[in-house]
Amino acid sequence: MTTYLPKLTLPDAVFNNLPVSVLLPIALGTLVGYSTRPKDTKRDYLSWKQPPLRPPPWVFGPAWTVLYGLMGYAAHRAVHLGTSPLNSAAAIAAARHGATLYSIQLGLNLAWMPLFFGLRRPVEATVDVLALLGINGYLAYLWGSSVDSTAGWLLVPYVAWLGFATYLSAGTGYLNNWDLTLDDTKKAQ
Repeated sequence: MTTYLPKLTLPDAVFNNLPVSVLLPIALGTLVGYSTRPKDTKRDYLSWKQPPLRPPPWVFGPAWTVLYGLMGYAAHRAVHLGTSPLNSAAAIAAARHGATLYSIQLGLNLAWMPLFFGLRRPVEATVDVLALLGINGYLAYLWGSSVDSTAGWLLVPYVAWLGFATYLSAGTGYLNNWDLTLDDTKKAQ
């Protein structure tokens, strides 16, 4: 089990306010998405060799909006319900431990797009998404088994998508010899 680290954990006010808990990851994800210049990102994405089953670029915005909303709602349920004084000390501890993990994974999640598309570092982006997959798999288990089963199940689509994102990240890196730099001919297209 991890430890509750207040300095690495979003404030309780975020988790206890449903609209803030849901909208914060959506807003931060949108901000990061637009900061990486969507037009350039789409062009780059289409120019790289991709593994089979690659979705079209337009899928990512709606998919991530739904996933960010689900993760925010899961976090709200787990922390708000889990830290109730009516719960056992173990459930409260699990909710708090999960809040720290959630906060860390949100930071890792927000780092992936700049790593992959901004810095063109597919190795680091793949390590990042693997860490996300492991943390969120554990978080779904922790919250689902010790705090609130609904919160755990709400994270399942996110964990599944992270598994797929790991495949896409590693596959794209591998098929492009782990080099996503674009030469001038590709940039001009």
